[in-house]
Amino acid sequence: MRWVIAGIAGLMLSGCDAPDHLDKSGAGEREAEHTIDPETGEVRMIIPHKDGTATLRSGPNVPVTLPRGISMVPGARVLAHSQFAMGDGQGSLVTFEADVEAPAVIAHFRDQARAAGFAVTLENDAAGTLMIVGERKRDGARLAVTATAGEPTTGQIVVSTIPTG
Repeated sequence: MRWVIAGIAGLMLSGCDAPDHLDKSGAGEREAEHTIDPETGEVRMIIPHKDGTATLRSGPNVPVTLPRGISMVPGARVLAHSQFAMGDGQGSLVTFEADVEAPAVIAHFRDQARAAGFAVTLENDAAGTLMIVGERKRDGARLAVTATAGEPTTGQIVVSTIPTG
């Protein structure tokens, strides 16, 4: 799980230009901080970057933050949640399960995304996994949702806002 979290942080940072590993004085490398709360299992990372400090929180009890107008499927159980922030950019990855069919999960998020101003740019059905991808031009927000058929249905929602310009 920790490698997944580190990978997500790395991917999100990659969209923010190449990292600068030297501190402002040029004296040496700045190092990331990584802690795990022994009681909750929450993982926290602070990652230095030339464009500002990036933070990552991950765990099943991290509060879910989604764009205005987007909410979890009623009755969904959050299995894991990771939040990433750096400057004005932010992102979330929520893994969940729900006792509704995969098409109903996708319909829930598709309808909410469109109402919240996202243009759905991709819909796909591959071997029992449904997916939608959307983008909102006014603020650069992006959304991707997957739902995999099963009992229960499992899914992930990834949202990010990385300012453009």
